[in-house]
Amino acid sequence: MKYALGPLLYFWSKENVESFYQQATNSEADIIYLGESVCSKRREMKPKDWFAIAKDISDSGKQVVLSTMALLEAPSEVNVMKKYIDNGDFIIEANDVSAIQLASESKVPFVVGPAVNCYNAQTLNLFLKQGMTRWCMPVELSREWLQNVLTQCDELGIRNKFETEVFSYGYLPLAYSARCFTARAENKPKDECETCCIKYPTGITVNSQEGQEVFTLNGIQTQSGYCYNLINDLPSMNNLVDVVRLSPLSVETFDEVSKFKANETGSEKFALKDARHCNGYWHNIAGLDIQM
Repeated sequence: MKYALGPLLYFWSKENVESFYQQATNSEADIIYLGESVCSKRREMKPKDWFAIAKDISDSGKQVVLSTMALLEAPSEVNVMKKYIDNGDFIIEANDVSAIQLASESKVPFVVGPAVNCYNAQTLNLFLKQGMTRWCMPVELSREWLQNVLTQCDELGIRNKFETEVFSYGYLPLAYSARCFTARAENKPKDECETCCIKYPTGITVNSQEGQEVFTLNGIQTQSGYCYNLINDLPSMNNLVDVVRLSPLSVETFDEVSKFKANETGSEKFALKDARHCNGYWHNIAGLDIQM
């Protein structure tokens, strides 16, 4: 089993981003996803900056994947996506079907990201023919659902032709919107947001009227209110999952990678009940629930 650091979903300063990925080079992660996948207005990191980081990390022996945007709204954003695809060195993570089309035309291998609505073996077979090498299943789906789809893949004879990845740690990206909820929270229009999301390095928590932390706002993303954590569910991934994805929250995420690796056999249970964590979707129950 391999471990991946997913793309950074939050807006950090260039200095903090570069510092984080310098440390990522020495982390226990096997795969590093890089790039802006949430909002094109987050411009502190240019494509050339991501490519430079990618080269440094690749030189350390880790696999690098360049992640593309999940919601494209302007030709300029498509042009940036083309730069990622045409980088000449690294595969991409396609978070929109348009990225799959362009990557296929350019003969660039790609990972199908969790933002792409891919729910059956027939769709996976289509993507495989277009150049897919790995698939990260949508975050709201369960182990049972994954097992059924992979059984379908066996029947089609494609099960061993791609890797399967599961989002296993971090705030789950549940939905994307053309509106920016972070700007709205500060009474700013989206076009004059002043990239205020940089003030919230892990998003803005939204409570229900009963005080439950139901969502996290991250620009155009609506995320889960609790941190998804499958550290105790790793044994149930045997023979199903090739890559475990952890979404960066801070430098402490490197410690989480180490904890995940150490608990691959489930030798020790981590107490998650009172730690604002959840694992409901994996167990086919309510997403915010925790099954011990």
